[in-house]
Amino acid sequence: MEFSAAGRLEVRISVADVGKRVSVRRLTESGVTEGKFTDTVGVLTSWDDAVLVITRKSGESVRIDESSLVAGKVVPPAPARRRGPAASYEELARVGARAWLPVESERLGGWELRAASGFTRRANSVLPLGDPGLPLDEALDVVRRWYAERGLPAYVQTATGAEGTQELLGAELERRGWVREVTAELWIGALAPVADIAGPAAVRDVLLAREADEAWLARYQRKGVSEVALKVLGKGPSVWFATVPGAAPGDAPAAIGRCVVDGRWAGFAAVEVDPARRRRGLARTVMAALAGRALEEGASAAWLQVEQENTGARALYAGMGFAAHHAYHHYREPQEPQEPLEPQGPREPREAS
Repeated sequence: MEFSAAGRLEVRISVADVGKRVSVRRLTESGVTEGKFTDTVGVLTSWDDAVLVITRKSGESVRIDESSLVAGKVVPPAPARRRGPAASYEELARVGARAWLPVESERLGGWELRAASGFTRRANSVLPLGDPGLPLDEALDVVRRWYAERGLPAYVQTATGAEGTQELLGAELERRGWVREVTAELWIGALAPVADIAGPAAVRDVLLAREADEAWLARYQRKGVSEVALKVLGKGPSVWFATVPGAAPGDAPAAIGRCVVDGRWAGFAAVEVDPARRRRGLARTVMAALAGRALEEGASAAWLQVEQENTGARALYAGMGFAAHHAYHHYREPQEPQEPLEPQGPREPREAS
């Protein structure tokens, strides 16, 4: 916090700092003048009617009465990562989008409208990487019409917590009544350690293929995989499917996984393990086999997506050298309550939708 010449805390932010990363200290109890403080760091997304709204890295919005402020300052962007590959939000967002391609898409300025008959929010949401070329309300009207024509709810995917993410857009969507349904995180790490996480003997048992066959689909937890889903799963720069065969001929695989190699990046998804054979290192073995193939294609960095509450998967990935880069959120258009899209992803470890 900033101190004045007299040693007092000072509020050195104003409405002009909306959109900047700030750190503030406030009183937590009215009428108390000392000892009851709390600090908040995040992007200042609004300052209206004597109330500040700060969006934290997780996407949580914190409302703060102006009268409770005792100190505040603009802070520089988060320091560069010291572990793992360096990457911008935009680079990762584009790599992630290419790894999970929709069946249909259309440009609206810097926004991409994506649809795949409702198979996962990632393939059925707007990816806003830039200006839509229209005022926000007009752009959102176009978005809602586009998805309505396809019989789908309108979703917008935004991100928080890294340089260049979309805290302001998320705040504007919330002010317009859009509802955040899912929050997940994108994690990154070095690829070589993933390839070394399982021994050569274990990796030799993993079958790699360019297409998802019937055996792979038998383990995939999403029921009733449609032709559209198969298109999404099979599209990408360089797609690989991994299978650990079951114990007996005709059994569903013990474990499966999917990897998309895109330049220096290898993206992991759909890592699923037979519930009866969990906690035996099969998820690591699948990822090691896929990572080895990605290294052969010239990749050096890895990424994956995981939901915030999936503590088991987060512990697994942290042990493999991954760390969170940013959080992302899916906002659904305001409308009468109805069943949301079924989340996509493995159950053990479960990935994000």
